[in-house]
Amino acid sequence: MNTTLCYIEQNDAYLMLHRVKKKNDVNQDKWIGVGGKFEDGESPEECVCREALEETGLTLHRPEYRGLVTFVSDKWETEYMHLFLARDFSGSLVECDEGTLEWVPKSRLEELNLWEGDYIFLNLLEDQVPFFSLKLVYQGDTLTQAVLNGERIR
Repeated sequence: MNTTLCYIEQNDAYLMLHRVKKKNDVNQDKWIGVGGKFEDGESPEECVCREALEETGLTLHRPEYRGLVTFVSDKWETEYMHLFLARDFSGSLVECDEGTLEWVPKSRLEELNLWEGDYIFLNLLEDQVPFFSLKLVYQGDTLTQAVLNGERIR
């Protein structure tokens, strides 16, 4: 399955989505960026822009394609997540039907209930690492392996 995820940045904060509204949500009660599944024929850029508009009301301008994250799980189908960072956008926030949107200072991210592997790619974004490939392997909610650009880092 191909998906997108975008961290929209403003004033040293990310727009985070606290996933508390959908039933049977793999991300239930987690804080994540915005994004979702590709529709047939969409490019990663088209998907991330459509999903951001649907979930936030914001129109992204020139989102930065930063990496590909492969999620492998013992419970879910393998997911290929195209990761974006957006600093240029317009519009006004709307209510999201998947959860609560909140601007969270980057300094507070560690206080949130994130997937363990999300900290790895958020640090890669913060460190402005060039385009990367990250593979994250989970057993249940536990990260058991992380491989960055073909090299095991955990």
